[in-house]
Amino acid sequence: MPNPLPAAATAPAVASATIAMLLADSRLPAGAHVSSNSLEAALRDGLAPSDVGDYLATRMRTVVPVEAGTAVLARRIRFGTVGVDELAALERLRAEWAARTPSRAQREVAEALGDGLRRLADVLWPGAVPPPSRRETPWPRPLVLGLVAVAAGLDGEDLVRLVAYDDAQTVAAALLKLEPGDPRTAASLVLAACALLEPRVAELAALEDPARIPCSGAPLTEGWAEAQSTLPRRLFRA
Repeated sequence: MPNPLPAAATAPAVASATIAMLLADSRLPAGAHVSSNSLEAALRDGLAPSDVGDYLATRMRTVVPVEAGTAVLARRIRFGTVGVDELAALERLRAEWAARTPSRAQREVAEALGDGLRRLADVLWPGAVPPPSRRETPWPRPLVLGLVAVAAGLDGEDLVRLVAYDDAQTVAAALLKLEPGDPRTAASLVLAACALLEPRVAELAALEDPARIPCSGAPLTEGWAEAQSTLPRRLFRA
């Protein structure tokens, strides 16, 4: 196993745009490559590859605002504008996120990915992510991402865009593995999906109350997430 970076090499001062590109890179050693955002189960259930653009559009209206709102609020908590006790405020935020993420499988995967990102942050931005008060349950990825955004210097709007891009790119990358096709088409799907969320970026970045995180049901997406967790011989965990 390679040695961790020495303290002198951690958290170098670089532009926030560089940090955003780093966090959006699927090659980042944080475990995101194990997820297809339930696309594998969706395709097995009959979703046509030609309809993946519609699937992404649906996620931009349902799942992504929840994740982005959670990330924005975690960032705001670190700045001290929500609550007094940081851990208590983060636990409240976790509860609001969980209430909007009814699929057990989705929550478990988000927590696994959050733990992977936390371990990376422990090296790159030591102290950015506090251990959860319930040590057996890691923080979900959007919450960790919001805390990392503070340490990395990302503003709220770019954080929302990062969440949207990450969600869409996860699906597009999985599509190329599950149904190989023209990667240029997959790239165009990502841009189209991100464009759908752009009108809501300012609104989501301005959130101040966890109770105001958007809440739109996505029962089919949630069903596919549950099905993904039990697929035999699956390529992706989620």
